[in-house]
Order: sequence, then structure tokens, then C-alpha cells
Amino acid sequence: MKLHWQILLSLILGVISGILLPGVTPSVSWLGDLFINGLSMLIVPLMFFSIANSICNIRETSFSLKRLWTKTFAYYLLTMIIAIFTGLLLVNLVKPGDNVQLELAGNIPENLGQTSLKDVVVGFVPKNIFHAFTQNSTIPVILVSFLVGLSIPKISPEGKSALTAFLKGGLEVTFIITKWIIRLSPIGIFAIVAKQVSAVGDVAALFQVILLYALTVAVGLAIHTFVWLPLLLRLGYGVKPWQHFKNMSTPLLTAFATSSSGATMPLTMYAVEHKDGVSSKITHFTIPLGTTINMDGTALLECVAVIFIAQAYGIELSVAQQALVVFTSLLCAIGAASIPMAALVMMALILNVVGLPLEGVGLVIGVDRLLDMMRTAVNVYGDTCVAVMVAKSEGEKLPIDV
Repeated sequence: MKLHWQILLSLILGVISGILLPGVTPSVSWLGDLFINGLSMLIVPLMFFSIANSICNIRETSFSLKRLWTKTFAYYLLTMIIAIFTGLLLVNLVKPGDNVQLELAGNIPENLGQTSLKDVVVGFVPKNIFHAFTQNSTIPVILVSFLVGLSIPKISPEGKSALTAFLKGGLEVTFIITKWIIRLSPIGIFAIVAKQVSAVGDVAALFQVILLYALTVAVGLAIHTFVWLPLLLRLGYGVKPWQHFKNMSTPLLTAFATSSSGATMPLTMYAVEHKDGVSSKITHFTIPLGTTINMDGTALLECVAVIFIAQAYGIELSVAQQALVVFTSLLCAIGAASIPMAALVMMALILNVVGLPLEGVGLVIGVDRLLDMMRTAVNVYGDTCVAVMVAKSEGEKLPIDV
């Protein structure tokens, strides 16, 4: 049985156990704690190795490729930022988590919703690097990762070779451990969901809230796909957005069905090159790069999910904390492509950054399969739009020009 079906089954069993056998929940809740601890254990190594490795690779790119890379990355960054702010606006307007109040396993820290922008900025620089790593202080770990990635290309060839190999090997080892922990996710999710359902008086209200969350994400993805990206193409680059969308129908439907940007990439490249008329040089550079770093749909979903979880626990995030969610969602979306079951792992990372309970992932994992199909299609469509934008910025004439 595939993992997503195992997770769905564990979700159903968790709901049934929470409703019919609430007295049994305390005896299995430790399984959920064990799974959450495993996710928490991955946060610092995933963040450090992925960020440092990515920055190091960028620094070693040749100048001619670096110009095209910089332009492409800037466009990908733009579309992801638009997606994240769309999700941020919707989740604060709809407030899908306000109609249910879950109890935290421990006490809520008094200053959880009172973090200021100054606190966030000061928090980036650790007094002690090793303390930041051992305490899962993810904000300073981000800065340290950037500094390490920027510094390695400047050192001696021997040191650079050794440290580059260390970062690459560390990332590979972390991915292997991640896969092991993810295999245990059905057991952990069963225990988490059973605990949460047994603690809620009105289970029907909980399901309505989760459905409202899913609809909020779906509406956000639709706005990004059918409003913002077409406006960028039409007003910014003078192409026909509806014609472009029709040309991309095959890769978009494939992405929706497979939930895999990587598996769809050959179809995406063919459609961009042969239907939109983008040159082979730009297509073969932008689409593989976008499959790796551009995750418009994922970024939007992560932002909505984290703020929804905060609302469900009755925690009001400050403006500075919501800005931190935006920033971390952006980083996670860029690094999420190569991480197995990325949504779950990255959501745990963002929750840790703003101090929210990691067991909140149990609230959203049940509808993740359907949303995964939708966000993957949006990710792929964002890749194709950026390919067209880069081609137009390079002066290419396309069949879809206005």
C-alpha cells in the first residue's frame, strides 16, 4: 500500500479511535510524541545542509550562466512572493481556524504572540553558534548556513573540496534519515489525530474547520493561477495568457494526476519549447531549475497552513511573526523539491521557527493529498510562466505574443 493511502487509513482510524475510544488515547499518544520528536530532530540538519549547499553551488556558477540564473531566480522569487502574500491575505480574512480551539500539550509561552520585528532581527545573530544548533533555534541557523555557504568558495582548494563534500554528504544522510522517519508517519499521525479528536468536544465543527482550511488554500491557488500569473504575462510581457494556459494543458493535467513536478518535466519542456516557441536554451535551463526551486503552490499552502494551525490553537501571531512565516515559507519552498514528503517536513520546520506546536501537522495532513495535486499543478504552471517571462526579457518573439 502506498504511503499516502497508509496515511489516509491512519487518519480515519485516528478519528474513529478519538471518538469511540477516548480513554485509550493517552496510552497511544506517546507514539505521536515520538514521531514529532523525529521531525524536530531533522529541522536543524535539513536547514543547515540544504541552505549552505545551495549557496555554495550558486557561488561556483560561471559568470555567463550566473546572469541567466540570477534573472530566472528573481522571476521565480517574484511569483513565489506573490503566492505567499495571496495565501497570507486569505487566511487572515477567512480565519479558518477560529471556529475551533485545541488545547496545547504544554503551557503557551507568554510572549508567543508578542515578538517584534526587532526581536526577529536580533535573533538572527546567535551569541553561541553551538547553543543555536542544540536548541533548535532555527533563525540563527539560517544566518550561519548562509555565511558558511558564502565562505566556502573563498577558502583554499583543499578545504573547499573537503567542506563541499561534507555538506553534500550531510544532506544525503539527512535525506536518508528523513525517509526512515517518514515511513513511520502513519503510526505517528494516527496517534496525533486520535489525541486531537478526543480533546475536541464538537468533532463536526473540527471537520468543518479543516474543510474551510482546504477551501482557503484552493481559492488562493486559483487566484494565483487565474489572476496574478496571467496579469504578469499580459501586462508585463505582452503575451496571451489564455493561449499559454491552453498550450500547457497536458503537463498541467499530468502534474495534477501524478503530484510530481519532476515526473512532468519532460512534458513541460516539450510544451514550452514546441507550443509556446521558447528557445531550447532557455527552456532547458529554466524548467529544470524551476522544478528544483520554484514552488508557488507549496509556498502558498505552507503559509496558510501554519497560520491556520496558530488560529486553531488560539494563538494570535504578531505582524513580525507572520513576516517570519512568509520568509521561512519562501526558504522552505525553494528547498522542498528534493525532500521526501516535503509538505510535512517543511511545515514542521516553519512551526518550529515561530514556536507553534509541531503536532499541529495532524490537523492538515488529512487533506494534504488533494491539495498536493492542486499545488503541484500550480508549481508547474509557475515554471512555464517564468520560462516565457525569461524568453521575452531576452528579446525572443513567441507565437503567443499579443
